[in-house]
Amino acid sequence: MAKEKGLNWREIKKLGDLQKTLGITLEDAIKLTQSVLHPEPYSKEEVCNILGVSAEELAQTSLSQNTLTVASFKLHDRATHVYSEAKRVWDFKKICDEQPHNASEMLGQLMNDSHTSCRDLYECSCPDLDHLVDLCIQSGALGSRLTGAGWGGCAVSMVPADCVQEFITMVQQRYYAKDPAREARVKESLFATVPGSGAVIYKWDD
Repeated sequence: MAKEKGLNWREIKKLGDLQKTLGITLEDAIKLTQSVLHPEPYSKEEVCNILGVSAEELAQTSLSQNTLTVASFKLHDRATHVYSEAKRVWDFKKICDEQPHNASEMLGQLMNDSHTSCRDLYECSCPDLDHLVDLCIQSGALGSRLTGAGWGGCAVSMVPADCVQEFITMVQQRYYAKDPAREARVKESLFATVPGSGAVIYKWDD
Protein backbone atom coordinates (compact mmCIF):
# COMPACT_ATOMS: atom_id res chain seq x y z
CA MET A 1 0.00 0.00 0.00
CA ALA A 2 2.91 2.32 0.70
CA LYS A 3 4.26 1.64 -2.80
CA GLU A 4 0.84 2.33 -4.30
CA LYS A 5 0.72 5.71 -2.51
CA GLY A 6 4.17 6.70 -3.75
CA LEU A 7 5.94 6.35 -0.40
CA ASN A 8 9.33 4.84 0.35
CA TRP A 9 7.94 1.46 1.37
CA ARG A 10 11.28 0.35 2.85
CA GLU A 11 10.81 2.92 5.62
CA ILE A 12 7.24 1.82 6.42
CA LYS A 13 7.54 -1.12 8.80
CA LYS A 14 4.08 -1.17 10.39
CA LEU A 15 0.52 -0.49 9.30
CA GLY A 16 0.32 2.22 11.94
CA ASP A 17 3.35 3.89 10.37
CA LEU A 18 1.56 3.95 7.02
CA GLN A 19 -1.54 5.53 8.52
CA LYS A 20 0.48 8.21 10.31
CA THR A 21 2.63 8.96 7.28
CA LEU A 22 -0.44 9.40 5.09
CA GLY A 23 -2.21 11.39 7.80
CA ILE A 24 -5.46 9.48 7.37
CA THR A 25 -8.10 8.19 9.78
CA LEU A 26 -8.60 4.53 10.61
CA GLU A 27 -11.77 4.59 8.51
CA ASP A 28 -9.75 5.84 5.54
CA ALA A 29 -7.05 3.25 6.22
CA ILE A 30 -9.68 0.50 6.03
CA LYS A 31 -10.97 1.93 2.74
CA LEU A 32 -7.42 2.10 1.40
CA THR A 33 -6.90 -1.54 2.28
CA GLN A 34 -10.08 -2.53 0.45
CA SER A 35 -9.16 -0.54 -2.65
CA VAL A 36 -5.49 -1.52 -2.96
CA LEU A 37 -5.21 -5.11 -1.72
CA HIS A 38 -7.09 -7.99 -3.32
CA PRO A 39 -8.79 -10.47 -0.96
CA GLU A 40 -6.90 -13.47 -2.31
CA PRO A 41 -3.53 -14.32 -0.74
CA TYR A 42 -0.44 -12.85 -2.39
CA SER A 43 2.34 -15.18 -3.47
CA LYS A 44 5.89 -14.20 -2.61
CA GLU A 45 6.58 -13.79 -6.33
CA GLU A 46 3.65 -11.39 -6.70
CA VAL A 47 4.85 -9.28 -3.76
CA CYS A 48 8.35 -9.15 -5.25
CA ASN A 49 6.98 -8.08 -8.63
CA ILE A 50 4.87 -5.32 -7.08
CA LEU A 51 7.80 -3.97 -5.07
CA GLY A 52 10.37 -4.56 -7.81
CA VAL A 53 12.74 -6.56 -5.63
CA SER A 54 14.23 -10.02 -5.52
CA ALA A 55 13.16 -12.66 -3.02
CA GLU A 56 16.45 -12.12 -1.22
CA GLU A 57 15.88 -8.38 -0.85
CA LEU A 58 12.30 -8.95 0.31
CA ALA A 59 13.61 -11.28 2.99
CA GLN A 60 16.15 -8.71 4.14
CA THR A 61 13.83 -5.71 4.16
CA SER A 62 10.39 -7.00 5.07
CA LEU A 63 10.28 -10.55 6.39
CA SER A 64 10.81 -11.73 9.93
CA GLN A 65 12.45 -14.96 11.02
CA ASN A 66 9.00 -16.51 11.31
CA THR A 67 7.92 -15.57 7.78
CA LEU A 68 11.04 -16.32 5.75
CA THR A 69 9.63 -19.60 4.46
CA VAL A 70 6.02 -18.47 4.07
CA ALA A 71 4.84 -18.97 0.49
CA SER A 72 1.72 -16.78 0.52
CA PHE A 73 0.56 -13.74 2.46
CA LYS A 74 -3.01 -12.78 3.39
CA LEU A 75 -2.26 -9.08 3.25
CA HIS A 76 -5.85 -7.93 2.72
CA ASP A 77 -7.23 -9.88 5.66
CA ARG A 78 -4.42 -9.04 8.06
CA ALA A 79 -4.44 -5.31 7.28
CA THR A 80 -8.24 -5.16 7.46
CA HIS A 81 -8.14 -6.79 10.90
CA VAL A 82 -5.44 -4.49 12.26
CA TYR A 83 -7.11 -1.27 11.17
CA SER A 84 -10.65 -2.36 12.07
CA GLU A 85 -9.55 -3.67 15.47
CA ALA A 86 -7.81 -0.37 16.20
CA LYS A 87 -11.00 1.46 15.22
CA ARG A 88 -13.03 -0.77 17.52
CA VAL A 89 -10.78 0.19 20.43
CA TRP A 90 -11.45 3.88 19.84
CA ASP A 91 -15.16 3.23 19.29
CA PHE A 92 -15.26 1.33 22.59
CA LYS A 93 -13.65 4.26 24.40
CA LYS A 94 -16.02 6.74 22.79
CA ILE A 95 -19.06 4.75 23.90
CA CYS A 96 -17.70 4.54 27.45
CA ASP A 97 -17.09 8.30 27.49
CA GLU A 98 -20.46 9.30 26.03
CA GLN A 99 -22.56 6.58 27.71
CA PRO A 100 -25.53 6.42 25.32
CA HIS A 101 -28.66 4.64 26.55
CA ASN A 102 -27.76 1.44 24.68
CA ALA A 103 -24.07 1.51 25.58
CA SER A 104 -23.99 -2.07 26.86
CA GLU A 105 -25.43 -3.48 23.64
CA MET A 106 -23.06 -1.38 21.53
CA LEU A 107 -20.02 -2.49 23.53
CA GLY A 108 -21.13 -6.10 23.33
CA GLN A 109 -21.43 -5.87 19.55
CA LEU A 110 -17.90 -4.47 19.32
CA MET A 111 -16.65 -7.46 21.32
CA ASN A 112 -18.48 -9.86 19.03
CA ASP A 113 -17.14 -8.12 15.94
CA SER A 114 -13.65 -8.29 17.40
CA HIS A 115 -13.85 -12.05 17.86
CA THR A 116 -15.20 -12.52 14.35
CA SER A 117 -12.28 -10.53 12.96
CA CYS A 118 -9.74 -12.39 15.11
CA ARG A 119 -11.21 -15.69 13.95
CA ASP A 120 -11.72 -15.01 10.25
CA LEU A 121 -9.19 -12.34 9.29
CA TYR A 122 -6.32 -12.74 11.75
CA GLU A 123 -6.88 -16.47 12.32
CA CYS A 124 -5.69 -16.47 15.94
CA SER A 125 -8.61 -18.42 17.38
CA CYS A 126 -9.37 -22.16 17.36
CA PRO A 127 -12.55 -24.29 17.14
CA ASP A 128 -12.75 -24.98 20.89
CA LEU A 129 -12.46 -21.29 21.71
CA ASP A 130 -15.00 -20.35 19.04
CA HIS A 131 -17.37 -22.89 20.59
CA LEU A 132 -16.84 -21.41 24.06
CA VAL A 133 -17.49 -17.88 22.79
CA ASP A 134 -20.69 -19.03 21.08
CA LEU A 135 -21.84 -20.74 24.28
CA CYS A 136 -21.15 -17.58 26.28
CA ILE A 137 -23.35 -15.54 23.97
CA GLN A 138 -26.07 -18.20 24.08
CA SER A 139 -25.83 -18.13 27.89
CA GLY A 140 -26.63 -14.43 28.11
CA ALA A 141 -23.44 -12.51 27.37
CA LEU A 142 -23.92 -9.22 25.53
CA GLY A 143 -20.54 -9.74 23.95
CA SER A 144 -17.74 -12.29 24.04
CA ARG A 145 -14.30 -12.60 22.47
CA LEU A 146 -11.01 -14.39 22.79
CA THR A 147 -8.41 -12.83 25.05
CA GLY A 148 -5.19 -13.58 26.90
CA ALA A 149 -1.54 -12.67 26.54
CA GLY A 150 0.07 -15.29 24.36
CA TRP A 151 -3.33 -16.38 23.05
CA GLY A 152 -3.86 -18.71 25.97
CA GLY A 153 -7.29 -19.85 24.85
CA CYS A 154 -9.42 -17.70 27.15
CA ALA A 155 -12.68 -15.86 26.52
CA VAL A 156 -13.87 -12.66 28.15
CA SER A 157 -17.59 -11.88 28.16
CA MET A 158 -19.68 -8.86 29.11
CA VAL A 159 -22.73 -9.91 31.13
CA PRO A 160 -25.45 -7.82 32.84
CA ALA A 161 -24.78 -7.70 36.59
CA ASP A 162 -28.10 -9.29 37.48
CA CYS A 163 -27.44 -12.24 35.15
CA VAL A 164 -23.92 -13.17 36.22
CA GLN A 165 -24.74 -16.20 38.37
CA GLU A 166 -27.13 -17.61 35.79
CA PHE A 167 -24.50 -17.07 33.10
CA ILE A 168 -21.80 -18.87 35.10
CA THR A 169 -24.12 -21.80 35.80
CA MET A 170 -25.09 -22.16 32.15
CA VAL A 171 -21.51 -21.99 30.86
CA GLN A 172 -20.43 -24.51 33.48
CA GLN A 173 -23.16 -26.92 32.41
CA ARG A 174 -22.80 -26.40 28.67
CA TYR A 175 -19.00 -26.35 28.42
CA TYR A 176 -17.13 -27.50 31.52
CA ALA A 177 -19.42 -30.35 32.58
CA LYS A 178 -18.95 -31.93 29.14
CA ASP A 179 -15.28 -32.73 29.81
CA PRO A 180 -13.87 -34.14 33.09
CA ALA A 181 -10.53 -32.37 32.61
CA ARG A 182 -12.26 -29.02 32.14
CA GLU A 183 -14.64 -29.62 35.02
CA ALA A 184 -11.73 -30.32 37.37
CA ARG A 185 -10.42 -26.80 36.68
CA VAL A 186 -13.73 -24.95 36.53
CA LYS A 187 -13.25 -22.93 39.74
CA GLU A 188 -9.98 -21.46 38.53
CA SER A 189 -11.17 -21.08 34.94
CA LEU A 190 -14.67 -19.63 35.20
CA PHE A 191 -15.18 -16.56 37.37
CA ALA A 192 -16.73 -13.10 37.46
CA THR A 193 -14.86 -9.82 37.66
CA VAL A 194 -15.55 -6.14 37.03
CA PRO A 195 -13.72 -3.53 34.93
CA GLY A 196 -11.11 -1.44 36.69
CA SER A 197 -8.73 1.39 35.99
CA GLY A 198 -5.49 0.69 34.18
CA ALA A 199 -2.01 1.64 35.30
CA VAL A 200 -1.66 5.27 36.34
CA ILE A 201 1.05 7.64 37.54
CA TYR A 202 0.35 9.93 40.48
CA LYS A 203 2.44 13.08 40.82
CA TRP A 204 2.70 15.32 43.83
CA ASP A 205 4.88 18.21 44.92
CA ASP A 206 7.46 17.59 47.63
